[in-house]
Formats: sequence, C-alpha cells, structure tokens
Amino acid sequence: MDIKEIQNLIKFVAKSGASEVKLEMDDVKITIRTGSDSDKNPSVQYAPVPAQIPQQVVAAPAAETAGPAPAAEPAAPAKAADDSKYITIKSPIIGTFYRKPAPDKPLFVEVGQTIAEGDVLCIIEAMKLFNEIESEVSGKVVKILVDDSSPVEFDQPLFLVDPS
Repeated sequence: MDIKEIQNLIKFVAKSGASEVKLEMDDVKITIRTGSDSDKNPSVQYAPVPAQIPQQVVAAPAAETAGPAPAAEPAAPAKAADDSKYITIKSPIIGTFYRKPAPDKPLFVEVGQTIAEGDVLCIIEAMKLFNEIESEVSGKVVKILVDDSSPVEFDQPLFLVDPS
C-alpha cells in the first residue's frame, strides 16, 4: 500500500463519519481515528458499498403501492411501544451480516442469551474485511432482526436487547 492509497483512505474515512478504521494486511496494519467520539458504535470500520443503496430505493416504491398500508400503520405503533423498553443494536456499517465466525463454528449469540458489554454479537463483512460488532450494553438478547448472510445497511437494526 503506497502513501497515496493511505491518504485516499484517510480522506474517505473523514468523509464517511466513521470514528475509527482498522485495516490489517499481510505486512501493514493501519488504524485511523477521526476524533469524533459522538458515535456509539465501537467498531465502525469501513463503510462504502454503493451497490446496496439501489435496493433500498427499489423497496420504497413497492411499500407505497401496497393497498393495506393504512391498516398496517396502527399495528406498527403498538409494536414500537412493546419494543420501546428494549435497546436496539444497529449496524455501524454497510455489508453482509454473519451470525457466526465461520460456517463450522457456533453462533456468537442466540435469542435468550445474556450478553455483557464488549461481547461479540456478529460479524459484518465489508469489502473483504470482517468487522466484529461488539455489544455496547449488557442484557438479554430478545430478538435477532436480520437473517444470517443477509446484506445490511448503515444504522439498520440488528438486535433487540433487554437491559434489565
């Protein structure tokens, strides 16, 4: 990796709003911190996958054309009220969500499992980098909102955790 590639990486990280990026290659290890500690995500690392954005745009018109949309709206606030006591853990990056470290390994977490702050909950692969997503809270996993090997967007809810 030459100096221009590193400079471009730094510029990209600064524009993306990520607070920290760690890049490890065979002979090089790079950590970039932007100093904006306002992010709650502990392992924000590498976030550009523009191919994911069109999927979100295509899904929005399909929801608008659905006929029973008004009937679905009253149900949504009731569900949101039920989930309000839970903490939502969201994706810090765009990528592919994996519930286990390797196909032959056990799951990181399951519904009903008690987790502690700093426990690895999942891995999100972004641009061939596997980013461990750690818990920021202690509690009990109530619901896993994403299927294994599914694409996820930035700030997409991944887990619901009961902090009590």
